[in-house]
Amino acid sequence: MKATLKILYLFAFVSFIMFTNGCSEDSEDVYITENIQEQISILQKDKDALLFMLEEEKLARDTYQYLNEKWNMSQFANIKNSEQTHMNAIETLLQQYKVSYTILPEGVFSDPALQTLYDTFKVDGEKSVIAALQIGATIEDLDIKDLETFISDTENTQIINVYQSLQCGSRNHLRSFMQGLATNGGDYTQQFITEAEFNTIINGSHEQCN
Repeated sequence: MKATLKILYLFAFVSFIMFTNGCSEDSEDVYITENIQEQISILQKDKDALLFMLEEEKLARDTYQYLNEKWNMSQFANIKNSEQTHMNAIETLLQQYKVSYTILPEGVFSDPALQTLYDTFKVDGEKSVIAALQIGATIEDLDIKDLETFISDTENTQIINVYQSLQCGSRNHLRSFMQGLATNGGDYTQQFITEAEFNTIINGSHEQCN
């Protein structure tokens, strides 16, 4: 009788251990693993977009740094620092998603099209204050458009939130450059976003961006 009870107790104990281990493996552990994977996984198109936007924000920062050294204007001095903040925001996402990246020296870009733009902006920006401010407006115009495209092409809500914040900053920058152009007797016609969107931005008030 006692032997039978011992066997039953042993069977019950082993069953309990197997049951608890099974629950841990099949539910909680799997749930944690899946959530970690969700946090660090990213589609290739989103990787490419983030890497491109990192360099496009660098294009803005480097160009404004160069033009500020040439013209010593508050728009370039202030906005170049904002562009560094934009770069930092994208870097944070790249690091979170474990995407390798390289930030090249000032004025150097891995994307040939961005390199061409920078080289052109340097030459044209030396012509006059108005030309320099028009370059600033051009960069923000392009930035808003590219962010708009990438927002519509991703379902990653975290990336969308960051892009929308960067867009908000670019709208403020565009307003600033347009005010500078008005002060100096210049103007700018949008090249990338629609005329309606452009008019809405420049006629709007300064925004508080997260």
